[in-house]
Amino acid sequence: MTSLPYQHERDVAEQLAREAAQILLHYRRTGFDVELKTSAEDPVTVADREASELIVAGLREAFPDDGILSEELLDTDERLSRERVWIIDPIDGTKEYVDGTPDYCVSIGLSVNGQAMLGVVLAPEKDELFSGIVGQGVWKNGQPSGFSDRAPQDSVIAVSDSEHERELHRYPLPHMKPSGSIALKLARISAGEADATFTMSPRSEWDIAAGMALVEAAGGVYSRRNSAPIVLNSPRPELRRGFIGGRADTVAWLKDELVRLDVPEQIHGVTEQDDVWVLVPDEVRALVQPGKNLHLRQAGGSEQPGRLVAWALVQPQPGRAQLLRLEGEAFHQDILQRDLVRIYGPLEAASSGG
Repeated sequence: MTSLPYQHERDVAEQLAREAAQILLHYRRTGFDVELKTSAEDPVTVADREASELIVAGLREAFPDDGILSEELLDTDERLSRERVWIIDPIDGTKEYVDGTPDYCVSIGLSVNGQAMLGVVLAPEKDELFSGIVGQGVWKNGQPSGFSDRAPQDSVIAVSDSEHERELHRYPLPHMKPSGSIALKLARISAGEADATFTMSPRSEWDIAAGMALVEAAGGVYSRRNSAPIVLNSPRPELRRGFIGGRADTVAWLKDELVRLDVPEQIHGVTEQDDVWVLVPDEVRALVQPGKNLHLRQAGGSEQPGRLVAWALVQPQPGRAQLLRLEGEAFHQDILQRDLVRIYGPLEAASSGG
């Protein structure tokens, strides 16, 4: 009897996720040192690296012709020529892992021609294994699973705990459920435990690839906050702007609510090809030159750009980054600058105005 497509890939990914989870649980019991990549919000541990090494080695042995993109693996252009690329986050929610909470997971996704096709997400602390194949369905711990039947206005909206603490609590969006790992949020949505999620700031492909596959396998949708599609295995694996995904009816309702409530979105590396370029004042456009990165926050935008609430111009340099300009509403300036520190590390020569 011939197995369905991607069943072998699912079996391998599930087994590697379970083996990686044992590494994470081991270090949870025995302890570990924490390093910071750029800021306190971006930690890394020996558990991240060892779990990544195990998953990468297992995938290379099982699928030697496939490309690999892992958060903890030195990236190269080699994967760009591959039709199939495994996109891995050995610990999505490292901050939660470090803090001792259970809200982290192992995330393994398979992209085929830029589209999320298979996702495996394992929450080690609760031994919850979510897996899904687009066109075949979603399973939780081996049992068929799927979306809830809640009405959109009664939907559970899974949101970032850090974004909620920082500013989302200011907005009267109903039924918000803060948590850490976005991969685990998307997995829980695919199993009906929540209904949609969105982010105010960008995510990377390894954060969402497996979860995207799970959501689509359950019959849902995902995109950037402005509804632009997401193509995986891009040369730069960062979305550069917010993400939204979940049940189609809930996502449609949620987009309208985010506009109505003026909930901000952060967009990084803005160029004249971006829809939000129309928000950039002429005098600022003249400052955007090669080697200088423009970052902005808009409020009330979705398919159409909203209003500019803060912007920053950064010049990255080896070993440091220089903040050339930072302007806008004071509250939004502060949040934008905090996110820039997470991206670049400490910033030099900061100035502000507006």
